[in-house]
Amino acid sequence: MDRWTDHAVWWHVYPLGFVGAEQQALPAGATPIPRLDRLEPWLDYLVELGCNGLALGPVFASGSHGYDTVDYLRIDPRLGDDAAFGRLVQACRTRGVRLLLDGVFNHVGRDFPRFREAEAQGPDSPAGQWFRWHDGHPEVFEGHDLLVSLRHDAPAVRDHVVAVMNHWLDRGVDGWRLDAAYQVPPSFWAAVLPRVRERHPGAWFVGEVIHGDYAEFVAESGLDSVTQYELWKSIWSALNDANLHELAWNLGRHDELLEAFAPLTFVGNHDVTRIASRLTDPAHLGHAVAVLMTVGGVPSIYAGDEQAFTGVKEEREHGDDAVRPPFPDTPADLASFGAPTREVHERLIGLRRRHPWLVHARTTVEHVTNTTLALRSVPRDGGAGLVLLLSVDDEPQRFPDELAGEVVESADLADDPLQVPAHSWRILTG
Repeated sequence: MDRWTDHAVWWHVYPLGFVGAEQQALPAGATPIPRLDRLEPWLDYLVELGCNGLALGPVFASGSHGYDTVDYLRIDPRLGDDAAFGRLVQACRTRGVRLLLDGVFNHVGRDFPRFREAEAQGPDSPAGQWFRWHDGHPEVFEGHDLLVSLRHDAPAVRDHVVAVMNHWLDRGVDGWRLDAAYQVPPSFWAAVLPRVRERHPGAWFVGEVIHGDYAEFVAESGLDSVTQYELWKSIWSALNDANLHELAWNLGRHDELLEAFAPLTFVGNHDVTRIASRLTDPAHLGHAVAVLMTVGGVPSIYAGDEQAFTGVKEEREHGDDAVRPPFPDTPADLASFGAPTREVHERLIGLRRRHPWLVHARTTVEHVTNTTLALRSVPRDGGAGLVLLLSVDDEPQRFPDELAGEVVESADLADDPLQVPAHSWRILTG
């Protein structure tokens, strides 16, 4: 069955950074600052880029970076209020842009009211039953003392998450990214999601899952999708190491996943070093995007990657700041250096939108060496497809004659479709 996500290309924004919000929550009682309004000029930019979905990072009231939620039913005052959110929803609707929210349901911030009650009343109190404890102390998320882990077999927690999801879906959002879903028992999602889908059968749910058996997690949880970190890693690693066998091997694993579901694919997000900084050769940025846009999955572009923004994630306090910078007030204020990279994104996203079957495409490796790779992607039901030719070689490389086809996109101009210049790529009919 064809779903709206079969046509989705997300533009992913970390809102607190995007609008240059304060790093800590505003004082209690402070007047909300309607910074969500600053996203509206960027919606036309999103559409011009070829995307049709806005994937927002955390927007709910929190103590600092958004992942320490204190109130799931209130917009963070650093971003605005309920009215500002309503304006954003309406602006998206008028442009046909889908909206995805970030739900942090594995843990909460220490100022979450129910946790404050639990601290005062103890682990055995009704409030205490919301959280996991060890030797009388609350368990925390991956060593982060300010992030307190919820107890996911507690009926009250399940009811709360259902209520939160339904509230914002009622307000007009189209789905949820589920933060740290890998830390939550799949049985929790399996209990929660059917209740939400009763009211919102068209909603889409994608979990943040970094490692493990993706297909098994989807089957047990009932999620629609999970993040494809294996593909992300193999794209930049294979390009950097001039070892395209690595990418070829991982695409075999990726193809198996597509038998069960369409993963969320990406080459950048708010949690990792930007692709322009990750690649040792900036000439390979187009290669990475070409792979993203010609293999199966639901693709996402992290805002700024299409402008060749740089930024290195560091393992320290505020180590994410470099990959979550403020943006100008409008797209017209962007620096000119990003124009060539944006143009490549526009062409490749346009190609993706013209071939919506790519969301479920099956990809085979037709040719591979350390420095050259040919990938054929075809509709899952068969038929004509596309062939991606990649070269990270220092010399021009000619691909096998049986791959011949018409050039539909390319990083270069050449008379022979199969003769690929050094460090270049092209896409042929196939």
